[in-house]
Amino acid sequence: MILDAWRAMRPGTRVVVGAVVIVMGLNLLSAGLTLVTGGSGPGGPTSSSYATGGDGLAAYAALLARHGHGVDRLRTSLDRAVLDPAVTLVVADPGDVSPAEGRAIAAFVAAGGRLVAAGRGVESVLAGLPGGGPAWADAGVRAGRPLVPAPEVAGVDVVESAGAGAWDDPGATLPLLGDRDRLLATVASVGTGRVIALADASPLQNRLLARADNAAFGLAVVGAGRPVAFAEAQHGYGRRTGVGAIPARWRWALAGGFLAAVVWMWSRARRLGPPDEVEIAAPPPRRAYVDAMAAALARTGQRDVVVAPLQERARRRLTARVGLGRDATDDDLRRAAADVPLRPEEVDALFRPCRSDDDVVAVGRALARLTEHSVMTRR
Repeated sequence: MILDAWRAMRPGTRVVVGAVVIVMGLNLLSAGLTLVTGGSGPGGPTSSSYATGGDGLAAYAALLARHGHGVDRLRTSLDRAVLDPAVTLVVADPGDVSPAEGRAIAAFVAAGGRLVAAGRGVESVLAGLPGGGPAWADAGVRAGRPLVPAPEVAGVDVVESAGAGAWDDPGATLPLLGDRDRLLATVASVGTGRVIALADASPLQNRLLARADNAAFGLAVVGAGRPVAFAEAQHGYGRRTGVGAIPARWRWALAGGFLAAVVWMWSRARRLGPPDEVEIAAPPPRRAYVDAMAAALARTGQRDVVVAPLQERARRRLTARVGLGRDATDDDLRRAAADVPLRPEEVDALFRPCRSDDDVVAVGRALARLTEHSVMTRR
């Protein structure tokens, strides 16, 4: 059945269906390989604890777990999540933080929570600090050294970063790590809570975690023995529902399958009315009329009977040509025929019985002229 349907398709339809099937097959194959291999290739959103690429935090989450910290991932928006003040919340390179989430974070810290805010996008979170948060700058700090004695830098000599950014002005926070010109990290106490602000999240990322004293710094900033929760809703996890929760490649595959089905149904469906002719059929040559009438006259010898159908057809074409209704009289048609390219003898032949061969020829010529004019008009 499928083969018959394929053969019945037009070449253009086959091309469309074939292309859609190929795209859908490639998407399904890619998704299948991902499922089989468990997505073993490095990748994931920047600074996500799920991400195994160079800019992910999967190694940092594993490091915390190995040193006795409970690790959790928050896949709901922070204004809806239950934020326990006994937990350290890590918000790294968030794509978007709503005002409601910012207020929830501020209440969490004021109640005794610990916040590690790292990378771009955390300025809106830190702006709610009493006195204002630090100001971000593009020029980064490649090697940050402790600037004040604090628990977060105990045993830390140097922290290396990718130089993606720095704090230009600490605001109401206390400088913690930096060089001569800019700050890599600052710290602030808010209520009974603690905020550590990293201008660049790269020291905690997979690519640099093993460099210098980055790992020691990463363990110190979360606090001794505190559980750690990574904010993952800001990286796109858990926020999508319904169709949006389906992976993009599967959505494309489903869309391709739907399009292929629509094209197939359209190619097989019965059209409304006959198909349009590719070419407009030209009228037969005048000789065909003459030969047909000559044969009929030869058989019957009754000119008026043989020619009457041709006269009627010619009058209908004349009626349509001059734009008169069906109730138009012969006199109306005769008067209107003055605007039609017919000779007087041809017009007369359409409205009287044919008594001679000349009358028959005149009817044939009139019908041929009107038919030719109708075809030229359609073109």
